[in-house]
Order: sequence, then C-alpha cells, then structure tokens
Amino acid sequence: MKKIVAFLATFSFLAGFAYAADDCTNRGTLDEMYCDENMDLVADSPKDPEEWKDPNTLVFTYTPVEDPAVYKDAFADFQKYLEEATGKRVIYYTVQSNAAEVEAMRSGRLHIAGFSTGPTGFAVNLAGYVPMAVKGTEESFQGYNLIVVTKKESDIKELADMKGKRIAHTSASSNSGNLAPRAIFPQHGIVPDEDYTVAYSGKHDQSILGVAHGDYDAAPVASDVYYRMAEAGRIDADDFRIVFTSPKFPTSSFGYAHNLHPDLVKKIVDAFYSYRFTPEMQETFGGADRFFPVTYQEDWKVIRDIAASTGTSYNQDGLKKMAEKEAAKAAAKKAKQ
Repeated sequence: MKKIVAFLATFSFLAGFAYAADDCTNRGTLDEMYCDENMDLVADSPKDPEEWKDPNTLVFTYTPVEDPAVYKDAFADFQKYLEEATGKRVIYYTVQSNAAEVEAMRSGRLHIAGFSTGPTGFAVNLAGYVPMAVKGTEESFQGYNLIVVTKKESDIKELADMKGKRIAHTSASSNSGNLAPRAIFPQHGIVPDEDYTVAYSGKHDQSILGVAHGDYDAAPVASDVYYRMAEAGRIDADDFRIVFTSPKFPTSSFGYAHNLHPDLVKKIVDAFYSYRFTPEMQETFGGADRFFPVTYQEDWKVIRDIAASTGTSYNQDGLKKMAEKEAAKAAAKKAKQ
C-alpha cells in the first residue's frame, strides 16, 4: 500500500504542470496536463518547442499482463532496429502492473510502449500516450476475440449455463478478461456478479490454468493467449470447450509519449512501420509479421464503447481503483508464497 500512496502522490504532483486554461481550447476526456485541439482524442505535441523531449536513451516496454521476461526477449531484435533508426540507445524497462506502466509514461520515465487493449485508454487520457500500431499482417491488424473456456466434461454448454457458477475474470482493467464480458454477457441474458460469482485470477493464463485445475468453472479470456498456450504445449486444447466467441477486438497497442521531439517521433513511427518480425517473433505473436498502422480515434472506438457501458472512466479515479486492485492481488499472491 505504500507504493500505492507514492503512486497517487506522484499523480497529484504532476497534475500541477497542467496547461493553463487559456492555452487549450479543447481537452476532451484527457487529463488537464494535456490538450487535444485537433480533436483526434490523443494528446497534442506541446506548442512550445522547449517542452519537446529528445533523450539520449529511449525506454521501451510491453504490457505486463503476461510473463514480462518472454516479451523482453521477443523484442530484442526490434530494439536493435529501433536503435539504428533513431540513433539512440534503447533499453527495455520491465513493469509489474498496468498502473505502473501508465505512471511511468506520465512521469516521463517511459518513452515507447505497448499497452494492452483495456489500459490503452488510461494511458491515452492520463499519460499523454499516442497509439500508432497494432501487431498484424499486410492485410490488417491482428485482433483477438473474447472466448469463454470451460473443461470439456463441464455441464456448461452456453453462457446461460454459467449461472450460479464460479467464473474467473482476469483483472479489472482487462478488456476481454473483464470489461467486454460485463458489456456483452448481459445481451445474452447473464450478468456478471449477479448471475455468477466473479473471481479475479490476475492474468489470462492463470484463468485458463485455473479452469484446467478445477479452481474455476469457466473463464472469459483472450483467444490469442489461449491458442498461444495450446501451441506452446502449456495446455491441451482437447481438455477444453469454447462455449462463446465474441466479435474481433484489436490486440495491444504500440505508441509513444506525446512530448517527444517531432523529428524523433517520425523516426520512431517509420521504424515501427518498416520493421518486419523475425521468425521467432512471428511464432511468439501468432503469425503477425509487422506493426500495422492504427489510430486511437477509429480503431479503439469499440473498446471505448465497452468501457462506457461498464462505467469505466479513463481518469485518475479509475486508475486509482485499478492500481489498488492490482496491489491487493499482488499482496495476496505474495502471502500465499
């Protein structure tokens, strides 16, 4: 909890560096530190060139939803490519929670990042994050579905059969693991927390393994995580039944801090769009071979709609709640060890 207090204190302190009211004609849903005068829903580059950042070392990270060490290795080749493209040293910074990743970019300690689908909205509104890409192929960006998995011998054959059961959601901020089920399931006649008991597992892989071990009766998870675990031999797909599949959502976004020097931003963006994944990266990321261009305004609309329908606000209060829940889960996990 001491970390939570320090985290929130940092947010309160940084809020003091907001735009003056007469300096910004439109802020939209962004925090008062940022401005959106071109109305594309992300923070504008600072008007004053003195505020542009051009660090000698660029700090990069990827969403901590799953094992961070796996992705640190996966992005090693891209880091070298990014160094050559920008002329900067690029280091990988491992974060332990979604809230910590948002805070790192907001405080200026993180310059380039991949945020998972749900927390992307927090990063945009509270950290000046500008999404620009999603893993994909030449044809389109890589997406995933919300799927509901249960054991093959389970009596759960459809969503309605989850009534009265113990169902694993991943974390409060997760799109497919929590937000989407809360928005979509009621359309099919079943309401989380009312018709079944929600148990937060912390991660998609933990939900899936929990179903396999009998800890949960079923779990809504991201399809890409499920199939990746099956391909890696961590689970046997024949042991599971998929009882629901949603429409396609974008996977985690990649982007940069809004206050980087425009010339540096161009080099970063060009590097993302021109890079082609190594065979190892393609295997890790389900066949994606490149970073596909996206915009937060257009491609994250479905995610914003889900957040709105579930009462999730991409503001400091919402992030505070996410941080507290993540800290509580981490403490509980540590206590069991």
